[in-house]
Amino acid sequence: MASGLDIEAQLVVTLDGDEVQVAGTGGYLIINFPSQRVFDKITAGPPKDPHAPPKPKGPPGPDPLQQLNDLARQLGLVLDLRVAGKTHVTFGAGSSPKITINAVFGKIGSFFRKL
Repeated sequence: MASGLDIEAQLVVTLDGDEVQVAGTGGYLIINFPSQRVFDKITAGPPKDPHAPPKPKGPPGPDPLQQLNDLARQLGLVLDLRVAGKTHVTFGAGSSPKITINAVFGKIGSFFRKL
């Protein structure tokens, strides 16, 4: 596998009028979402068809967060996902992803915005 990536990047991606910032130097990459609403929208996945029959539940697959963490470690990267400038999850810095209390409070707060 790769021994490590060395990156230099600054990028702003506009999604539905919201700017997502990507910056990196060396082996450290930061992705900053402007708000919890934007983060939830991006991580929600594709829209669900209300007329589609329910899918049968199969055996649980591998944990996608752990897979992303393992990939970041193999590439020698630390990936820092932020929402409004506060770190929510860090991948590649340890044996498992590090989820912060900001992520927990952000997710709890997003439930109340839907009411």
